[in-house]
Amino acid sequence: MDQRKDIRDFLTSRRARITPEQAGLPDYGAKRRVPGLRREEVALLAGISVDYYTRLERGNLSGVSDSVLNSVATVLQLDEAERAHLFDLVKVRQGPRRTPRRAVTIRPSIQQILDSMVGVPAWVSNDRLDILATNALSAELYRDAIDDAQEPANLARFVFLDHRAREFFVDWNQQADNAVAILRSAAGRDPYDDRLTQLIGELSTRSAEFRVRWGAQIIRAHTSGPKTLNHPAVGQLDLTFDGLELAADPGLTLYAMTAEPNSTTAERLGLLGTLAATRQSGR
Repeated sequence: MDQRKDIRDFLTSRRARITPEQAGLPDYGAKRRVPGLRREEVALLAGISVDYYTRLERGNLSGVSDSVLNSVATVLQLDEAERAHLFDLVKVRQGPRRTPRRAVTIRPSIQQILDSMVGVPAWVSNDRLDILATNALSAELYRDAIDDAQEPANLARFVFLDHRAREFFVDWNQQADNAVAILRSAAGRDPYDDRLTQLIGELSTRSAEFRVRWGAQIIRAHTSGPKTLNHPAVGQLDLTFDGLELAADPGLTLYAMTAEPNSTTAERLGLLGTLAATRQSGR
């Protein structure tokens, strides 16, 4: 991955979305060639020289301080996830080439936690969206994504390369944006992850939908919220998901999805659990 290009594309995309009015600049009525902020306006508001900001936007980050980055982030109105992404890009650019420490196996205790979560679909994935461990209910829920998939199954591949995903995810566009955001953040933290680079290359080659979203520099937090799924066996499921980072296992996140008690979705999860039990007993 080209780190200079990533920094340039990220900063220019965020500069383009902020109007002078949003930044608190006076409107003199002059026609502008682009709706967003100019480089000199970002520099003025951040309290740095135009030449300095131009070098930053071109990926020349030698000696840049956290205070300057925070000023630029404030001017560009970056949210928490975007600000973290900017600092990740800078950290990688300034530091020696290294691969962050990542957990590579699922500890037995984590699998035991998953298996104990009866009635709740739960699984563990890394920041490439590989599904590394599941309980019985989530395995049944994501059956189409897991069966016949490459090892390990990957949710990004399912979203963009499997036609069934558009039926499964009721808000497919939202799910696609979220998948790209997770991969984009992961690439910012570690552009030297060969498997991540290969995954992004594969998706870019095979999916125009992915290419467009990747080029849009989507960055957002994706740790909790509603999710509506249309399971082929039990119908629509209105769920709430939460992602919990495993502190002892760097790079791994445990996801769980819950339903409102006594709701139709809760009843359908019960039916899904019966299907999972039947499948396991038949093995």
